[in-house]
Amino acid sequence: MRTNDTVVFADANEVTVEERPVPEPDAGQVLIEAERSLISTGTELTQLSGDVPEGSVWDQISNYPIDTPGYCTTGEIVAVGEGVDESVIGDRVATWKHHARYTVADYDAVEPVPDGVSAEEAAFTPIVQIVMNGVRHGDLDWGESVGIYGLGLLGQLATRFVRMAGTRPVYALDLAEERIEYLPEDSAVEVINPAEDDPRARVESTGHGRLADVVFEVTGNPDVITQEFDILREQGRLVMLSSPKGETSFDFHDYCNRGSYEIVGAHVNSHPTVETPANPWTKARNAELFYDLLLDDRLDVTDLISHRESIEDAPSTYDMLVEDRTRAMGVIFEW
Repeated sequence: MRTNDTVVFADANEVTVEERPVPEPDAGQVLIEAERSLISTGTELTQLSGDVPEGSVWDQISNYPIDTPGYCTTGEIVAVGEGVDESVIGDRVATWKHHARYTVADYDAVEPVPDGVSAEEAAFTPIVQIVMNGVRHGDLDWGESVGIYGLGLLGQLATRFVRMAGTRPVYALDLAEERIEYLPEDSAVEVINPAEDDPRARVESTGHGRLADVVFEVTGNPDVITQEFDILREQGRLVMLSSPKGETSFDFHDYCNRGSYEIVGAHVNSHPTVETPANPWTKARNAELFYDLLLDDRLDVTDLISHRESIEDAPSTYDMLVEDRTRAMGVIFEW
């Protein structure tokens, strides 16, 4: 008899793995058996901590027990609902589903994973879709300079994608040396640890006296956002790629009007639902490009994997992340 091991946040900082019923796919749905899933450290640790602003969107998705943490799963279709051709059984797909051995998803919402792309690589699909969408919202131009504040998974991928888009130099900023070590070897990537260097002075000295054209906020820390304007030129763009955990005290005169800055929201939900001539970059198109880059050896995400853990060890894995998330980068659950 099949059992559905499921990661559950039973309470604040309390993780369990519970046996749940195997769901049945409804019409238009498929049942997926997981091969790998990836922890989204920022979102999941925020939910796990329970330390969220009262009345915020975070508060609405952080009511315990939380039996759907996570959203980066890849696996194999093992059953289909009415209206889905049985020929897709056995296909490998990536999906925005939680850490569970079996999940159901609408068939038109999963991403087919091509041969040659591993389950580990495919587990990054939702994270990559988030970052690709954010980079597109930055409206980058060839030769522009870019600052990336925060070098977790999103920041690491953003650094790689903005380089592919033809920007230089790219200023990669983080306080944690452990994260800095994951940056690609690239002469156009300037590493800045704000605890050791003055970011503005470094940007000016390496950028022909100019400040950055675009800055991506990827720390999720509302207290540092205003500091990020220090390296942004007048009329530059600040792209909110992260989901900050709380309010920022913000002087619109200094941080918007005076410098005529453009502040750009870039949440994943801003993907177009269908391709149009004006914007063809749906989640599916971004996933397709991701797989092409992997198959062309233009991109490597396996070098961002720091931990491979059995799902039985989920409680201790989250304990490790709560203690010090800078010790980890990509954390994969093996099913």
